[in-house]
Amino acid sequence: MNRNDVALVTGGNKGIGREIVRRLAEQGFTVYLGARDPERGRAAVEELTRGREDAAHEALTANSARREPDFADRHDKLDIRFVPLDVGDVASVEEAVKTIGAATSRLDVLVNNAGIMVEWDVHPADITAAQLREAYEVNVFGIVSVTSACVPLLRRSHNPRIVNMSSGLGSLTLLSDPNSPLPAQDFLAYSSSKAALNALTVIYANALRADGIKVNAASPGMVPTDQNAAAPFPRGDRTTADGAVVPVLLATIPADGPTGVFRGPNRLDDVIPW
Repeated sequence: MNRNDVALVTGGNKGIGREIVRRLAEQGFTVYLGARDPERGRAAVEELTRGREDAAHEALTANSARREPDFADRHDKLDIRFVPLDVGDVASVEEAVKTIGAATSRLDVLVNNAGIMVEWDVHPADITAAQLREAYEVNVFGIVSVTSACVPLLRRSHNPRIVNMSSGLGSLTLLSDPNSPLPAQDFLAYSSSKAALNALTVIYANALRADGIKVNAASPGMVPTDQNAAAPFPRGDRTTADGAVVPVLLATIPADGPTGVFRGPNRLDDVIPW
């Protein structure tokens, strides 16, 4: 169903983003791995595609011995392409989208995965406007820059989908629930930026409905990544593979799939309140 579809994943060189890239590519997508650092971005593409080639070679060797066809015999190597992309730089965003458009003429899936946390061990009352701007530059304004630049290419798709990587920490319902553990986290910049992202998701879903563009939010759950390496609390035992499950499901929903929903972290029917 997804063979030859084109996807862009921002912040795709590491963590959950990288796993999303890998899984979409394995489903037949041409995936553009967006990353700020060219060296790290190209290295990620090399590692992902080389790992697949090595696995395919081993499987082919084994299958030759027993003369049985296998998945690796029937599928080409992963089509993953690096594109320089800094979501906080409008010129970088425009150039990346221009590159994708020139090569493919359309975009079927956009995964807004890039995000930052700026406030470990900082009390909300001590958060500065500068820290808030830093978080919003990536977590909110970056989403708007990338999404608005990609909409013309998404409109050319037969089944366009946008997935915004959010968090339960952006749920106003959960944050205002005294029985939820989330209020105790006190992340003013991160939580408010993700709440703003959730609002963007709902508004974009309504605004782009007539174009057939589905816009949804996903929570990967608590996954140990570079972003939360400095967390002063246990980061859980979920893997990047666990965190990528729902975003990938939302990225591959059919044309009659949902829009304007917030799902995760384990299954597509896990509904998170706004």
